[in-house]
Amino acid sequence: MCQEDNPEGRTCVMQLNSELQRAHLELLSAHCAAHQLRLHYSTQDLIRFGRRDILRKSAQAASALHQYYAAIEQKIPADATPEQPLPTASPEQIAQAVRWLSSYLQEQRENYLPAAARLNQRHREVMSGYFSSDFLDAIRILELKGARVPAPDFFAHARSLGFHQLPEISHMDSLTFLDVIVFNELLTERALFHGLVHSVQIAILGTARYAELWVEGFLRTRAHFTVPLEVHAFALSAKFLRPNPEKFSVEEHVQAWIDQNRY
Repeated sequence: MCQEDNPEGRTCVMQLNSELQRAHLELLSAHCAAHQLRLHYSTQDLIRFGRRDILRKSAQAASALHQYYAAIEQKIPADATPEQPLPTASPEQIAQAVRWLSSYLQEQRENYLPAAARLNQRHREVMSGYFSSDFLDAIRILELKGARVPAPDFFAHARSLGFHQLPEISHMDSLTFLDVIVFNELLTERALFHGLVHSVQIAILGTARYAELWVEGFLRTRAHFTVPLEVHAFALSAKFLRPNPEKFSVEEHVQAWIDQNRY
């Protein structure tokens, strides 16, 4: 039992939340993978062509997790405001959103670049098995240490139109502004890796195309964490966090998703 009124108890609480965050990331990765299945294959396709042993084990695991978290959720106070569905965006609104996001990424990059620093040797060593040396040379990072990145001004306009499921910028571990990664609190290897994946996506796709795919993905999937660009970053981060991870090229994975039109 964790208690917060003594040093050992505080350590226990910190460990609990660390493990909870790790489980949350794994669940997001699983959710994203399942969402990709849903987008690409019908239920009948899975039943007809999928391996039945894997389908059964997956269904059993999902059911067990649902029961576990549902029991916890019942004891958590319900949100006062129910979630509202996203409205339909016009082509003009979509084009405007893409321009806003592209400009925001570039402007924040210029804003934070003067205070940002290169990756230190330790972080380079950890990430070198996943990213090229030239890519890591170009990356700059900044820990805000108590401060947080504010939400972009256009979020207020988007919310006034009914788009309330936008990401909570100030609560995110890291934000990627092209080749500058900003951390709302302290840098962690998980948040750094996630941010680097997005930087690779931007470098290969280009800022405008990245913004276009992010906006389109958000409108299509109706949530931040199911945008395919985010799905891929979560999935690769989960692979990176495995106890004995195999090294892999993030650039090759991103290029493969582009070639397969998965973004």
